Amino acid sequence: MNFPAELPAVEPVANPRAYWIQVAERLARPVLTHMAQGQLKAALPPRPNPPGPGREAFAPLEALGRLLAGIAPWLETGEAPELARLARESIAAAVHPDSPDHCLFSTGQALVDTAFLAQACLRAPAALWENLDPDTQRRLVEAVKSSRAIKPPPCNWLLFSATVETFLFAAGEADWDRMRIDYALRQHEQWYLGDGIYGDGAAFHADYYNSFVILPMLVDTIRRVAAQEDWRSLEAPILARARRGAGLLERLISPEGTFPPLGRSLAYRFGAFQLLSQMALLHELPEEIRPAQVREALTRVIRRQTEAPGTFDVNGWLTVGFCGHQPAVGEAYISSGSPYLCSAGLLALGLPESDPFWSDPPVAWTGLRAWTGEEFPIDHAIAN
Repeated sequence: MNFPAELPAVEPVANPRAYWIQVAERLARPVLTHMAQGQLKAALPPRPNPPGPGREAFAPLEALGRLLAGIAPWLETGEAPELARLARESIAAAVHPDSPDHCLFSTGQALVDTAFLAQACLRAPAALWENLDPDTQRRLVEAVKSSRAIKPPPCNWLLFSATVETFLFAAGEADWDRMRIDYALRQHEQWYLGDGIYGDGAAFHADYYNSFVILPMLVDTIRRVAAQEDWRSLEAPILARARRGAGLLERLISPEGTFPPLGRSLAYRFGAFQLLSQMALLHELPEEIRPAQVREALTRVIRRQTEAPGTFDVNGWLTVGFCGHQPAVGEAYISSGSPYLCSAGLLALGLPESDPFWSDPPVAWTGLRAWTGEEFPIDHAIAN
């Protein structure tokens, strides 16, 4: 039997925050530079093995919405004014009917990435919403509302509808739909399985959708609407489950900076750790997990996947794959814009350089401590 070569070593970086910024810029510049000029549809390369029929039509909105959902907290810090400007110009291009990059919002897959774009605006209200010109704000609201024509199936998609309505609520739209938010929140209460894990619908799926979508969107929704209706009682349980989910993710990171390739949508790469990065951003990590160990673990994962040969093509576009270019990893719903959800692993870039996440000295993460013979905290489930 022939075995692949051993994993190459991935050494620590001297300045993790600078490295994360380098990765964010590498992901963002091709997408935002082209879309701001109305050239993304023409420039975004198609998949070598085509996805399902019509899927590439949604690729530009996928690339934009998913990218911005991840880098929004960083843009909100004001540290990247050029990219923030390009992001606003890209949003303007996406919603202007005369733009070559005008996007589909009212059919099929569009609900998913309308929600990611809405989530980006929730995460960067000044950089991505308040600083839009009034015409673009109006067009964006109209585009987001048009996604209501898409009926979500009974699974994580309910949270896309809820996120859309949460954005409309935050934007001051009087006709935001309470029912879509209430239905998503109540239904996910029914689908909660215990120990920080939700079913994707009524069934359990062994994948990373609790981090790709479910818990991050539950958290972003409940933090903004808890005072409305009778949703306040749901806030504490959702945050407690999110903390537990983040703790489980931290334990999945091996000493080498790898993690199990479980389930679907592995082409989202380190987007699988969105929840862990989000809880660090919100200062909501479990008590036994120090921010610096999350920084060290995530940096190792990000570097492992970003620097794998073939991750970017010769023109700087992100390819389909888990560790490098692996086209067969992409399911039929994965377009050339889909992998940009990896940016969600970078949410903690919204923390300032002075935050302990960045300023504390390196700390070994749980997997590293466990496999090198050090003491490490025993794991415990949480009560419902």
